[in-house]
Formats: sequence, C-alpha cells, structure tokens
Amino acid sequence: MHINLLHLGRVPYARAMEIHQQVVEARKQNLISDTLLLLEHPPVLTLGRNAHRSNVLATDEFLAKRGVELHEVNRGGDVTYHGPGQLIGYPILDLRGDLPGKKGPYLGPVDYVRLVEEALIRTCGDFGVMTQRICKLTGVWTVAGGSIGEKKIAAIGVHVSQGVTSHGFALNVTTDLRDFEWIVPCGITDRQVTSLELEAPSDRQLTMELALNAAARNFGRIFERQMLWCESVDQLLAARV
Repeated sequence: MHINLLHLGRVPYARAMEIHQQVVEARKQNLISDTLLLLEHPPVLTLGRNAHRSNVLATDEFLAKRGVELHEVNRGGDVTYHGPGQLIGYPILDLRGDLPGKKGPYLGPVDYVRLVEEALIRTCGDFGVMTQRICKLTGVWTVAGGSIGEKKIAAIGVHVSQGVTSHGFALNVTTDLRDFEWIVPCGITDRQVTSLELEAPSDRQLTMELALNAAARNFGRIFERQMLWCESVDQLLAARV
C-alpha cells in the first residue's frame, strides 16, 4: 500500500483548488490511490464553514492593495492565513481503506485528524521543536514554557465527502507571522502563532525543502504507507490503483 506524493511548488489558491478537486474526484471514483499534495500559496485568506467574517481584521481595501484574495471553503474551522514559507498539505485519503486505528468500516474524522496532528508533531520534533495537542483546539501547539503560553504552529481544517478527505494542514515553517495580524487566526484570541524558524534551536538547519521531506516521511510513518513521489499532476492522475 502506498500514498501518492506530489509537490506542486507555489500555486495560487484558485488553481490549487482546481487540482485539489480533480484529485478528490479521481479518488472518489477509485481511479487513483490515496494522495498527499504538498505546496505553498501566495498570501490568501480562507474562511471555513464555521468562520465569522468579523475575524478578518483587515479591510477589503487593504487586502486588495496587497493582492490578497479571500476564499470561502467547505473545510471545518474559522479563518486562516496561507502564504509563502508555510507548508500546505492536502491529504486526499479514503477513510474506508486500511488505515491505522480503524475500528469499523471507516476511520472516523476525529481519529483521522489526530493522525495528521501526530505526523506534524513528529515533523516539528525533527527540528528540535517540542509540540503537543490541546484539548478542543484542533492543530499543533508549542509546549508552554515559563510565562509564555502555547503558540499555534500548525492549523488543520478538513472536509470528508463519500468517505474521502480533502483540505488539510498548514505548517508555519519560515512564514512571515506579521501577516497573521490581518485576522484572528482560527477565531482564537488568547494564543499567538509561531513558526519552526522561530522555535527551532539555532544549530538546526531549516529550509522549506527539509520541512517538506520531513512532513512526507512522517506522514508515511504515521499512516503506515510507503510514500510514492509523482512528477506531475498528469502522472498522478494517470496512475491507476
């Protein structure tokens, strides 16, 4: 068993969603195997199903001047920011498949999210950053130290349709965190955001490529699958189950 892995590079959000939907439909029709898309976006704000427009602090005029688009999407969660230096992962998996922890005919969405969190926790650990889950707050958080509380380093928002997952995670690697000032991230007002770049020890080498490879490796370990690299969208969609 394997998971297809495709690195798309930096892709505008609308174009990424076209590719994303193509892959989701192919997976629903069982034309391809489970797939993980890894990429970056230019600056963009997305509002999930539970989003409140009031959590977008920047004005429409400000966002327009910056060329920042705003998209309403069908994932869970509130508003979030995507931009350069942030690793985006869209796992497109059939939860009815052979997945770790599955106790019935399919893996429950909450259990699926816990697996994604674990893959990201291990990825952060590869760079010397200790992270954790926080009850009732989806995502990955740094461990509080002294007077400094937990900070969010990775956001997760997913959608499940016909047993197939879409959307996914955003891990701040070298993200310019000032851009998060445009929003109330995920609607949470009492905790800050951070990045691997800020939290990693100074002697740890960190690049987007290293973070991407670590995330792919840990995703395969947690989901107990071999990761099979694809060179292009066409090659991915041509790969039969």
